[in-house]
Amino acid sequence: MRIVQTVFGVFHHFELARQLHRRGHLQRIYSTWPWTRLKREGLPYEVVETFPWVHTPEILMQRFGIHHPYLMDQISYANALSFDEWTLRRTRAAATPDALIAISGSSLKTGREIQSRGGRLICDRGSSHQRYQETIVSDEYQRWNVTRPVTDIRDILREEKIYNISDAITVPSSFAARSFVEMGVPAEKLHVIPYGVRLESFTRTGEPPADRFEVLFAGSVTLRKGVPYLLEAFAQLRHPAKRLRLAGSIHPDMKTVLDRLPQQQVEFLGPLPQEQLAALMSTSHVMVLPSIEEGLALVQGQALACGCPVLCSTNTGGEDLFTNGVEGFVVPVRDAAALTERMQQLADDPALQSQMSEAALRRVQLLGGWDDYGDRWESLLKHLIAKEAPNETPRQTPPPTK
Repeated sequence: MRIVQTVFGVFHHFELARQLHRRGHLQRIYSTWPWTRLKREGLPYEVVETFPWVHTPEILMQRFGIHHPYLMDQISYANALSFDEWTLRRTRAAATPDALIAISGSSLKTGREIQSRGGRLICDRGSSHQRYQETIVSDEYQRWNVTRPVTDIRDILREEKIYNISDAITVPSSFAARSFVEMGVPAEKLHVIPYGVRLESFTRTGEPPADRFEVLFAGSVTLRKGVPYLLEAFAQLRHPAKRLRLAGSIHPDMKTVLDRLPQQQVEFLGPLPQEQLAALMSTSHVMVLPSIEEGLALVQGQALACGCPVLCSTNTGGEDLFTNGVEGFVVPVRDAAALTERMQQLADDPALQSQMSEAALRRVQLLGGWDDYGDRWESLLKHLIAKEAPNETPRQTPPPTK
């Protein structure tokens, strides 16, 4: 097989590219980041091509804390269009691949070109359906009186065009697949391929203290991550020595909301290196991730690897990683009372917390790594290129029989 990929930056696509290259399938990966950054991804120079001219200014603005929604939208949209035009020219000058795997929002024109020459187009979406995401996050903004745009409507319309023409759409979790079906996408077009979990840096290195109750949140501190509900829930938790630590940068949408929320015994740590995050996971009684929407939060697998039970919402992909009531708990979104109840249950029952911690360590042995991810992709690609339709929809794409 000859496979081409297009991606804005890196995301998980270079993990996939390494898997495809090792199997002899990768023809080329096109990215909007410069080679000076991409060379650390470990792929040969000859299979990587870059178009960094529009994306780089956007990266620099974010790095220097310049948050101008209108300007960022213009640059982001221009990046998508110009990258598509560039990859269209590059692919026209090369041998036709059997399939193009395009991160969502990229390759509308390029995908049509590949299809016209007999190849397949696969849209790889890392979270829920774009319009579903827009709707649920916009609703969250309204709940908290935040007047901030969520998504450029041009991005939504472009994504939906790509969904429509794609031969297949891949997503990392059952929640993400359900969002597409809810938005009218045929279930048979969807394929759930969970991300691999790289756990080399995440192992249990300590124990939670017996005289305190430590709660951890890991990720961007945003409305989309459901942080207000966590703060409200933690305020209702009854324990004489409790602490909530939030590891991650504070998004602008939260800065206008924080003053309205309880923050006693709460610490905002900012972004942390993996080694420090792993230490916090090892010494916390529970990690809470009450997200309103996301595709598959990998911090959940990392927490499990450190023996930290996970309390997550139904919209995090957690149901695909662990069993509710065994290694942690899954609760509805926007349910502060349910979050409090489950945290209280762990705080009041140290034996249950210990039992879940040990179950988490056992569970992590069953989580698929990136090799498993590559196997599932290889199996799907063979099906699509051979024009074979899978029997289950949407389904967890299995690795090939060995």
